[in-house]
Amino acid sequence: MGEMPGSMPRLSWCMKYIAFLIVLVSTTTFAQAPKAAEKKQRTPNPSLVKIEDVPGLPRVLLIGDSISIGYTLDVRELLKGKANVHRIPTNGGPTTNGLKNIQAWLGTSKWDVIHFNWGLHDLKYITNDPSKRADPKDPAAHHQVALADYEKNLAELVKTMQATGAKLIWCNTTHVPVGSAGRVEGDEVKFNEAAARIMTAASVPTNDLRAHALAKPEAQLPANVHYSAEGSRYLAEKVAAVISEHL
Repeated sequence: MGEMPGSMPRLSWCMKYIAFLIVLVSTTTFAQAPKAAEKKQRTPNPSLVKIEDVPGLPRVLLIGDSISIGYTLDVRELLKGKANVHRIPTNGGPTTNGLKNIQAWLGTSKWDVIHFNWGLHDLKYITNDPSKRADPKDPAAHHQVALADYEKNLAELVKTMQATGAKLIWCNTTHVPVGSAGRVEGDEVKFNEAAARIMTAASVPTNDLRAHALAKPEAQLPANVHYSAEGSRYLAEKVAAVISEHL
């Protein structure tokens, strides 16, 4: 049978096209591989990494949001040789998150001191999505946790923590400056007043970290609830000193 005219050029073109697709897929795969590997190998925040206890030292647990994450390593350093300073492995978020996770955070180990705070996430303004801050002026915006619910939740959390037999230290909520996204200056005062009622009734001492922070306003970032590295160290000095008093 005779060969059809033009069949070889057509076959050659198909083979080249297939080879091109193979190279394209391989190149894309190899290009994505380093990105995936980089994502998997991303170093976790050292403040959240679990630590091993030094035998014979009291055990301290820090509970709080990103403000406490910021001062964790400094507190650990300041109390080195005096206490094993642990913290919950995440951002504590609002009191509603605390109620969901407190038993897991406490675990079954013995705690000598628990230094804790909730507030900045409770007083954050949201609309439908709790993961996003809302403009407090938006008619649909509201606190993530209403003040009355915050007080109720905090009372339940204190009761749960007291059952461990640990010495509790309440750390009041630090300053909300003007311009903080999704928050209103002064709201922390109302939430701290509610917390104070709970702590007084439960005989839990207060670490007045808000007053300590306000004594050095440059420690806080502009129009932000967070602190610089130096500011976090400044907060840590107060936290470590208060914990030392109760060891």
